[in-house]
Amino acid sequence: MNNAMYPLSDPGIAARRRKLAPEPLPAFKAFSDSVFADGALPAKTKPLIVVAVAHVTRYPYCIRGHTAAALKSGATGQEIMNAIWVAAEMRAGAA
Repeated sequence: MNNAMYPLSDPGIAARRRKLAPEPLPAFKAFSDSVFADGALPAKTKPLIVVAVAHVTRYPYCIRGHTAAALKSGATGQEIMNAIWVAAEMRAGAA
């Protein structure tokens, strides 16, 4: 990852975000929790979708964080790679 463009995440970044705009954070967290809960799609499937989207948008923080979340939800390395290949196909190979 290009550390100049995307510095490594640290607790200080989150603290500054909370300090500068504290109101949206609880609402966003509640929204996120509801989106990722079991529903019509099982909770294991949702991080795989996000891993694919993160590769299409090429956003390294989301790629790293949501890949870890997918593994935590029980996804296998093979399932994660399959999601990445779906993303690559949808972006005509650019992912």
